[in-house]
Amino acid sequence: MNTLYLSIVIVYVLVMLGIGFWCMRRTKSVGDFFLGGRSLGPWMSAFAYGTTYFSAVLFIGYAGRLGWGFGIHSLWIVVGNTLIGTFLAWMVLAGRTREMTARLNALTMPEFLRARYDSKPMQIISAIIVFVFLVPYSASVYMGLSYLFEKTLGLQYNQALIFLAALTGVYLMIGGYFAVAVSDFIRGIVEFAGVLVMVILLTNMKGGMFSTFSQLLDPKFMPALATPPPLAAGAMPPPGVSFPGWVVLASLVFMTSFGPWALPQMVQKFYSIRAKADVRRAMIIATVFAFFMSFGAYYSGALTHLFFTDPKTSLAPIVDAATGKLNLDLLMPFFITTYVPQWLVMVILLMVFSASMSSLSSLVLVSSSSVAIDLYGALSGRERNQKRTMMLMRVLCGVFVALSLWIAMNKVDMIVNLMAIAWGSLSGAFLAPYIYGLFWKRTTRAGAFAGMISGVGTAVGLFFAWGKPSIPVAAAVAMIVPLIVVPLVSLLTKAPDPKLVARAFGEETSQPANAHPQATS
Repeated sequence: MNTLYLSIVIVYVLVMLGIGFWCMRRTKSVGDFFLGGRSLGPWMSAFAYGTTYFSAVLFIGYAGRLGWGFGIHSLWIVVGNTLIGTFLAWMVLAGRTREMTARLNALTMPEFLRARYDSKPMQIISAIIVFVFLVPYSASVYMGLSYLFEKTLGLQYNQALIFLAALTGVYLMIGGYFAVAVSDFIRGIVEFAGVLVMVILLTNMKGGMFSTFSQLLDPKFMPALATPPPLAAGAMPPPGVSFPGWVVLASLVFMTSFGPWALPQMVQKFYSIRAKADVRRAMIIATVFAFFMSFGAYYSGALTHLFFTDPKTSLAPIVDAATGKLNLDLLMPFFITTYVPQWLVMVILLMVFSASMSSLSSLVLVSSSSVAIDLYGALSGRERNQKRTMMLMRVLCGVFVALSLWIAMNKVDMIVNLMAIAWGSLSGAFLAPYIYGLFWKRTTRAGAFAGMISGVGTAVGLFFAWGKPSIPVAAAVAMIVPLIVVPLVSLLTKAPDPKLVARAFGEETSQPANAHPQATS
């Protein structure tokens, strides 16, 4: 079966590479390489958003660790991810982002912040933040997918990592974002079908949906939220500040639902949509996709309680020999290979593989752009050096993959922690400056700078001060603090230049609508 699985994966990979080579013909500029020429319709945009949102981190790290720790309570994350992280994100942000970034000729989050606040230093600092914190995020995706490959294909962890890294690098360097978008549509169909089949089969194995929920509502499978969550499954908790389970769960809902509002790889999907008129259809498609994907992941994670009723014996194969603790990052791969029929294992493998390749593609593109467009472009002018900038982006895709590979091979930390640290820091830095910049004309450069610095500073400071148990709480606090800091500092500092505001909000009449932000920087 391992040979069969590997053969199917190879065929799938060849199809994806073929799409990359086909799309390479349409990639003639930096805008084409990074945003697909802003020409994507609602279906491609929605699927690109959804497949980037839900990767191996969700299906392997979060579904296993949080499904086991919180049981059926973890479905609150599904509600937040669907209604806030997807529906409201598209309804509130997509149209305004598409219009304003087109007016300002901004391709990236740092470029948008530079143009909106007329500050080259803000673009450079933002680019550094993007690059630094997207590396561990990408590493967490590699780790989750490698654990699954190790269990299903029989590959060694490092072999799986090298294979995935090579594929990501080659695929991106040839096709850019248009190749990602086209393949995301195909991958999204695979993921959607896989989730439906998995949920139906696992539910039937436990007597149907009504019976399954009745069992999951049993108090012995529902941890008390007034105490710290049992994420270590009985092992001694790691050192640091511990919060009640309801605080951690609420923080996870907040972080994973509002975090995507400012993650550069997610906001990129709003930049690239063809027109504002396509936003409503994309919003509906993305919301339906998000519900099924998130429900399938967290529901499956909660179901592990019904299959492993005696953890000490049934989960012995995933106990770390060195520490004697359960490695909950291995829970879902072990669950899948133990209880799921072999034919469905292949479907799930392709599903998680698809989601992860989309996330990795977006992460690598955005990170390489932070150097090629936002650092090099800010200093030399990307419009004057299109070919050189695009070549640099291709080279940097490979560099970024190599750095992420190094972190993943050294297993720097658990999957959930790596992702939470990245989400908390990036969202803390960009959420307030981005949201206020879109909707509040009075937002000042000083206010945006203060928000960015307070967000990153709060995230990093609390991560070190509170320790691992409180990482989701620290991430949520880091996102909330700048939402207060930005308006306070903006009201205490000089109002922005009316011409700058008019250009951003489409109210000017004397300057062409597509004037490049560098003209006034």
